[in-house]
Amino acid sequence: MTMKTLLASATLALGMTTGVQAQDDTTTVGFVYVGPVGDGGWTYEHDQGRLAVEEHFGDAVDTVFVESVPEGPDAERVMTQMALQGADLIFTTSFGYMDQTIAVAEQFPDVKFEHATGYKTADNVSVYSARFYEGRAVQGHIAGQMTESNIIGYIASFPIPEVIRGINSAYIHAKEVNPDVEFKIIWAYTWFDPAKEAEAATVLIEQGADVILQHTDSTAPQAAAQAAGNVVTFGQASDMAEFGPFPRVSSIIDNWAPYYIARTQAVIDGTWETTNTWDGIAPGMVEIGEITDAVPAEIKASAEAMIAAMETGDYHPFTGPLNKQDGSAWLAEGEVADDGTLAGMDFYVEGLTAEIPQ
Repeated sequence: MTMKTLLASATLALGMTTGVQAQDDTTTVGFVYVGPVGDGGWTYEHDQGRLAVEEHFGDAVDTVFVESVPEGPDAERVMTQMALQGADLIFTTSFGYMDQTIAVAEQFPDVKFEHATGYKTADNVSVYSARFYEGRAVQGHIAGQMTESNIIGYIASFPIPEVIRGINSAYIHAKEVNPDVEFKIIWAYTWFDPAKEAEAATVLIEQGADVILQHTDSTAPQAAAQAAGNVVTFGQASDMAEFGPFPRVSSIIDNWAPYYIARTQAVIDGTWETTNTWDGIAPGMVEIGEITDAVPAEIKASAEAMIAAMETGDYHPFTGPLNKQDGSAWLAEGEVADDGTLAGMDFYVEGLTAEIPQ
């Protein structure tokens, strides 16, 4: 296996001289990462998927990647360079790469593109994401019962539907088991910045939070909670088990490997088509990391029952009755949210007191 790794920063992408043009019978698959492969979270799990592609296909596939690519013009340059150097399939793995993916795909109609968490498609652009909100429901269920201060802190990245959806799901399920619970939200405006993430966690703990949830990619909030003492955390995107059994008591794990293998196979077979994939716990794209013994047995059992119900399709985290933050009716008793509303979610549910930044 020849694995040509592009370790250049995004700003140096245009100057890369390492060729990635594979032999004629080899498929080249590229990955564009918003963070470093060692972030311990989001990018780490995407790179585990890349490594799974290598293991599965052996010498039939070469993989290349560029890490820590900012969302914006740098991303377009990196994607263009990958396409020029012979990539057959390119995975662009952050929401903010959406417009750049579409722009580059238009220039290279014979290259297939897969954009994570976006919604814009083209003849050679597919989109894919995971139903992270299912994992947030489990986290909220546990968090609401483990907090003693009734204050749960949430480190949010950017005010996009994916993040808002997660906040709502966690809050609904925390509130369900603890009517006195309150959410304090800090917007970090970054996916990966350990210093900012640690600072946000520290501020939330100073404000009384004894549970921290995060939709950012580093393990810095875990370390901050560990240093603070009696603060519960949950791994984000990856298991972050090195902080278990406490403060990290469970996690959401993104399992991209089966999808990456299947889409690579489709390119090899010539059967690749534009698709829109949104999978969750049942298909295995979202996994729940071990719930540690730091969680009381009865809480662990009820969380596992919720996971099982989502696996069978018997439970949906957004099931009415639910109102919007302003008190207006949203979902009636027993009514389940449709995917269109969830995909474009731009409102909080009733009970959350924060405002969504514009």
